Amino acid sequence: MTGVDVAVVGSGPNGLAAAVTMARAGLTVHVHEQAAAVGGGLRGEALFDSRVWHDVCAAVHPMAAASAFFREFDLAARGVRLLQPAIAYAHPLDGGETALAFRDLAETCDRLGPDGRRWRGLMEPLVRHSTGVTDFLLSGQRSLPRDLAVPPLLGPRVLGHVLRGNGLRTRAARALLTGVAAHAVGRLPSLPAAAIALLLGHLAHASGWPLPQGGSGRLAEAMADDLRAHGGTVHTGHRVTDLAELDARVIMLDTTPRGLLELAGDRLPARYRRALERFRYGPGAAKADFLVSGPIPWANPETGLAGTVHLGGTRAETLAAENAAARGEATDEPFVLLVDPAVTDPGREVGGRRPVWAYAHVPNGDTRDPVPLITRRVERYAPGFADTVVAARGVSAADYETYNPNYPGGDIGAGAITLAQSVFRPVPAWNPYRTPLPGVYLCSASTPPGPSVHGMCGHLAARAALRREFHITTAPSLGPGDGVTPTEKAGRAP
Repeated sequence: MTGVDVAVVGSGPNGLAAAVTMARAGLTVHVHEQAAAVGGGLRGEALFDSRVWHDVCAAVHPMAAASAFFREFDLAARGVRLLQPAIAYAHPLDGGETALAFRDLAETCDRLGPDGRRWRGLMEPLVRHSTGVTDFLLSGQRSLPRDLAVPPLLGPRVLGHVLRGNGLRTRAARALLTGVAAHAVGRLPSLPAAAIALLLGHLAHASGWPLPQGGSGRLAEAMADDLRAHGGTVHTGHRVTDLAELDARVIMLDTTPRGLLELAGDRLPARYRRALERFRYGPGAAKADFLVSGPIPWANPETGLAGTVHLGGTRAETLAAENAAARGEATDEPFVLLVDPAVTDPGREVGGRRPVWAYAHVPNGDTRDPVPLITRRVERYAPGFADTVVAARGVSAADYETYNPNYPGGDIGAGAITLAQSVFRPVPAWNPYRTPLPGVYLCSASTPPGPSVHGMCGHLAARAALRREFHITTAPSLGPGDGVTPTEKAGRAP
């Protein structure tokens, strides 16, 4: 490969979003992926039964339904169906009680009893301004929001969550919202976790918490197909170990700061290198994949109707578990996120067997096998679950980094979600994507707006590089059939 416009290292959702954006602008783009298949956190695998597909990393995708990148990319028009569960998420408690977040806000409020009015007051204004809220929180946080009503809506709610749990009083409602805040994978309560709770919490009643029909890999396939349709090339099965391997005008790195340090070596200025070395990584995620012989036998059957289940107990128990993980303390009762994909996508069950997906939040670098930890957590709310397990595989937090170098110590967020690192990722800079090396940019979840499958880190990094390196100031269209085709590209004057 010689003389291409753009080389992208890493084919996770952000690397692919960057590649798609730049190919749509008429540039020649080559993507380099160390694994045998593209996708990063979107990859899947038939682990135990060739007919049953498991999502190895991400499974549920509220951001794929909500982010500006995917809204314009239009997954539905590309044949990717985002299936919506009637209950976005559930939070079971001891004694058979389960708090439920229905897609329908009114039904959620009705079921929350005395806290229904408070839940409506918290979520309904955000739902009315959902696009503005989402676009503001998934931006680079360096300009005014288009919807000026958003900051006055978010500010008091974020502070209210930290100071008084948004005024929720029943154990069900308090646990329900705290479980969403735990998606921040860090200390609770905190301002960043409160913002995440409000973003994800309101999306449950807006664009939803969908699962891609057939698995998360469908998202990666759609982006890779679009890249190739616009002249891009994907190279798999080779790990780039030095920037010198890449002959390109611009290099986009879907890597953590640690990855940039390894690729650039002593080419980086000492001050910037030290800043990258100070970048903090968060608690780890330990993953268990189960092949089961039937639906999970939840004590409360309604739990089994939810697309996502949070296993954390009461608000106090969830706070204790998350704060222990943030302090590096192992516990036998970690917070667990669980998904039974066949609940929402019945085609994921084949021959009476179905996959079950689960993460436990543990200390960074934790070496424990998560299968027994997670099994015990599920059994607390679904006695008999272990009897349905046909096969299981655990990946410790420490081993997750081997699977994907962007998960240091199992940190699937590619950096701790602290107040400073929510905005100043990876270092304080007006343009957080540009590095001191000419033409080299970071585009991973270690840059704003941070983790989740939304593509915005890659898209915003690509926009920054297009403006500075190629003097392309108009954002390329991302919709199906739009953009510069290879034929049009070849016909351009040099």
